[in-house]
Amino acid sequence: MSDAQPPWPARLSPQAAGTVKELPDHAREMLRDVLDIAGRDPWSFPPFNPRDPEGEDVRSASVGQLTAVYWINRPAGRLYVVDIVWLG
Repeated sequence: MSDAQPPWPARLSPQAAGTVKELPDHAREMLRDVLDIAGRDPWSFPPFNPRDPEGEDVRSASVGQLTAVYWINRPAGRLYVVDIVWLG
């Protein structure tokens, strides 16, 4: 029996959902993979602003040209994607 926790599901803000619609297909796949990794261990990516001790649950997951800023919603047990940036 494994002690592995199920991944945290991700919800998108209205702004992030609008950005997803404009992404090319390969960027959508990359976002899906990044959120899958973040969902397995939400604290694996660095804080969005490391100088803010109260903002430890706001994280920035960056891979290549893609950045997803998410908030770890501990009570709900999910990630809330605040913004997506695609430099492509």
